[in-house]
Amino acid sequence: MSPAIDTVKSHALLRPRIALPFLLVATIWGSTWYVITGQIGDVPASWSIAWRFALATPAMFLVAVLMGKSLRLGRAGQLLAVFIGLSQFCANFNFVYRAELHLTSGIVAVMFGILMVPNALFGRWLLGQKVTGHFTGGSLMAIAGIALLLVHEARLSPLGGNVWLGVALTIGGILSASIANVVQANETGRTLPMVSLLAWSMLYGTGFDFALAWWTAGPPVIPGHPEYWAGVAWLAFAGSVVTFPLYYTIVRQIGAGRAAYNGVLVIVVAMLISTLVEGYQWSWLAAAGAVLGLSGMILALRARES
Repeated sequence: MSPAIDTVKSHALLRPRIALPFLLVATIWGSTWYVITGQIGDVPASWSIAWRFALATPAMFLVAVLMGKSLRLGRAGQLLAVFIGLSQFCANFNFVYRAELHLTSGIVAVMFGILMVPNALFGRWLLGQKVTGHFTGGSLMAIAGIALLLVHEARLSPLGGNVWLGVALTIGGILSASIANVVQANETGRTLPMVSLLAWSMLYGTGFDFALAWWTAGPPVIPGHPEYWAGVAWLAFAGSVVTFPLYYTIVRQIGAGRAAYNGVLVIVVAMLISTLVEGYQWSWLAAAGAVLGLSGMILALRARES
């Protein structure tokens, strides 16, 4: 690859057609981390997820129809949709919602900042995308910063050892999301309309969500609080129908590893909300972790892909 082409590729995030969706996705997802906290507790997490995608799925099919996209995926496309539904719209969200029972929303968002690492690794193994030394160095710095934040959280948490359960659940969510991010950009996925693939994936994921919810939490729990359903609507429409087509398109345009850098902006929004609303307590340890984590992510962001 020539230096000129490489420079253009490394600055792809500066292009408006990529930068604007990138910023919108990061801002919305930054807010959803806190909204999720209102979806757990009184209502089993699995049922909250099921209601979220029960609303999002028909909306995504409607978007595909209004855009004039074919809903025919073929056998290979349907199998891909089943896999994405299971990994992204079932496993990932069930891990994340449960993680927020043990960690503040800001910390879970910070941990998701390292999504760039498994995205890059899976992208290399499955799609042949390159990983550079600068990317690796920045990622290690980010992980070190996140580790400091988790130590701070463990010292403050009233849940004792459950902090580490929250960490384990978050890692499960990261890996589930990462494999879905990468696989949807494979040769089969690239031939399919994004919104159509997502509509079918959400449909299958919703089926898995309902089955898991009934198995783990019993019959449906339907709360009557307007605030709860307002949160469900925001997560379904803004946090899912608007953002996933934009984010998955960005993955196809600039690669899974680089697309995951929107976690830098997500963290800023999520930690600000957590501080203002959840009363997150800062310390020198937490501040050092935040600075180190964000610096590492920015360093990795500036690293060229090849």
